[in-house]
Amino acid sequence: MAQTVREPGPGTPVGRRVFLGLVGAGAAGILWGAKANDFLERTVGKLVSKDGTGLSSLLPIGRFRIYTVTGDLPSRSKAAWRLKLHGLVDQPYVLTYEDLRAMPPLHVTRDFQCVTGWRVHSVGWTGVRLGDLLDRAGVQPSARALRLTSFDGEYTESLTLEQARRADVMIAYQLDGSDLSSEHGGPVRLYVAPMYGYKSLKWLDTIEVVDKVIPGYWEQQGYDVDGWVGKSNGRDDRPTS
Repeated sequence: MAQTVREPGPGTPVGRRVFLGLVGAGAAGILWGAKANDFLERTVGKLVSKDGTGLSSLLPIGRFRIYTVTGDLPSRSKAAWRLKLHGLVDQPYVLTYEDLRAMPPLHVTRDFQCVTGWRVHSVGWTGVRLGDLLDRAGVQPSARALRLTSFDGEYTESLTLEQARRADVMIAYQLDGSDLSSEHGGPVRLYVAPMYGYKSLKWLDTIEVVDKVIPGYWEQQGYDVDGWVGKSNGRDDRPTS
């Protein structure tokens, strides 16, 4: 049975070339709507602007700004994608995309908040509750956290087991009713609803259960390991459930 979690509910240009692209994209969106956005998602990887931190910003797609830490957009087909879950578990395993889609789905609708300040309201995500994957593997008593890695070869993230087992933390394969594109981290990504976007690792391919928190890519550069929305502004806006 599907589960549903619902909560009621745009940065600055990244350079002249991308700004000009934005103008064209906005006009295209007015004329052609969703079809224009689909086209942009297939071609946007050509427009990349470095911001000096190692992060690359791409032409906004629909309501989102797209980021990559490697300067390009990795791509893997649904048929080739695999998710490996291993580490301090009784039964390590590997899932295919079809295996994941066969599991009971979780639906979450929340605002998506980037730590840089922009927000996308009422985003609908569909996937599988991360806690269900952990239960299937059988987490061992010495386990305390997860280390998640991306098939871009660079990005890593961390969650405590308590965070990972929340009802609003998932392995996502759909965004607003459509399968995740490569630009949005597909075919499968992590989605951590109550935390800033950098915690929702894109292009997911490995979950390792470990005995302590191992800071991820951005945490190693000074970002908060516990990236609850609002915490960087001196408050904690995380839901209580």
